[in-house]
Amino acid sequence: MTKPLIGIQLYTLRDVTETDLLGTIRKVAELGYEAVEFAGFFGHSAAEVRKVLDETGLKAPSAHVPMQWSEPEDKMWAAYEEALVFAKEIGLTYIVTPWAPMPEVPTIEDVNKLAAVLKRASELAREAGFIYGYHNHDFELKQVDGVTVMDHLLTQLSPEELIAEFDLGWVHMGGAVPVDYINRYAGRVPLAHFKDFGDGTKDTEIGRGVVDFEPVLAVAEQAGIEYFIVEQEQFQVSSLESAKICLEYFRQRGY
Repeated sequence: MTKPLIGIQLYTLRDVTETDLLGTIRKVAELGYEAVEFAGFFGHSAAEVRKVLDETGLKAPSAHVPMQWSEPEDKMWAAYEEALVFAKEIGLTYIVTPWAPMPEVPTIEDVNKLAAVLKRASELAREAGFIYGYHNHDFELKQVDGVTVMDHLLTQLSPEELIAEFDLGWVHMGGAVPVDYINRYAGRVPLAHFKDFGDGTKDTEIGRGVVDFEPVLAVAEQAGIEYFIVEQEQFQVSSLESAKICLEYFRQRGY
């Protein structure tokens, strides 16, 4: 067992990645992060992205690849397969669906429909050589027939078909205990998102909010988490300054 590496979801830095993705990756490395998770490439070629990763020594285990849910199915799957080709050229390991539409009051039919789409996405990803996962928000913690949507998905799809990229902040906001989900699915959570919440639904820097991460840190290695991935969407100063504060949280705890 080895300590997880500290990475950042580049959506956190979207205000600067949109205009300077490659320069932002370099700044992430200068801050001391060990890995990045992609959320778009902003017109850059896979070769350009791979080059800056090699230059900085950053790991790039994963990318969020959104499904084009509003498009006809043929266009949705064509766009997805195109994204897989690009990700293969970069050398990623994990492909993660970051979000899926779900009614305010989901039914088992809604869950089954989503599970079928994720199963197909997983098949395509695995055929291309990737490990496939899903990233939750709070609504996947809603219960359908006495079981949360997330638990339904992780039951309907096998560990080989679907890994969980639990967003610990959203697990908390959904009314569950983050470490309980890490323990329940130990060995199936190689990537964990660290998002903290302060005032209501406003997120904040890691360690400055209400989410209890300490129990997760205590079991992370045993549970098989490979990467802690920082994600933040709202900032009091700047996204880069917040990224620095979040990294310091882990540095103070021996990472």
